[in-house]
Amino acid sequence: MIHRESLDHEVVLLRIEHGKVNALDTEVLSELRAHLDALRGEGAPAIVLTGSGKAFSAGVDLYRVIDGGAEYVRHFLPLIGTAVRRLICYPRPVVAALNGHAIAGGFVLACAADRRLMAAGSGKAGVTELPVGVPFPWYALEVVRVLAGERLCRQMVYTGGLLDGAAAHAAGLVDELVAPDRLIERALEVVRQMAKIPHDSFRLVKRQLWEPVLTRAEREADAHDREVLEVWEAPATHRAIRLFLQRTLESKKS
Repeated sequence: MIHRESLDHEVVLLRIEHGKVNALDTEVLSELRAHLDALRGEGAPAIVLTGSGKAFSAGVDLYRVIDGGAEYVRHFLPLIGTAVRRLICYPRPVVAALNGHAIAGGFVLACAADRRLMAAGSGKAGVTELPVGVPFPWYALEVVRVLAGERLCRQMVYTGGLLDGAAAHAAGLVDELVAPDRLIERALEVVRQMAKIPHDSFRLVKRQLWEPVLTRAEREADAHDREVLEVWEAPATHRAIRLFLQRTLESKKS
């Protein structure tokens, strides 16, 4: 589900390969965590994270949530925060190469990278959690807030609106728009340039940039996520997810 390719002694490419839209589930997030832990142990100097097909990731596999119920949610939900924390705490450069849609949890993962490049075209970016009827885990909302800023974050969260590549770039949510056939090539150029920065200097500055989030997390994340988990487990939430999926299917047919 996460294909690892060592391109040279500097860069490791991690590609999400899971179904049509690279939906996030317990297996994908567990595998991503394992790769990041292994790469940190190996001292990999730089990472490019991308997807396969037409999507970077379209977010949480909601069918798995309603099929698995509360027990599945209890295993799955903490993995979102774990994946985000592993990315923001990775001491070397991480570039997200958005080959297509980066939606909901997929966009959250992109927000946790150090830079974001997006393929020009039909891909959309944004967070749709609230219109689906689910709240954000603590780390998920915080990385969106850091990237988007308070005003844009509120607009994105409350409306669930999706931005095309040009709008996402104009809003500062992605750093570059790239021709699709040059996306990985350009991502490698960017991450290699970042990897030339002395490792200790990069590690310290990256930690400084994320320190306010990590400090708040020590105070707030556990209590917040216990409450979030209760909502995700609730039958009313699962009914809301089913209605959302039903409306989505009906809109595709019309």
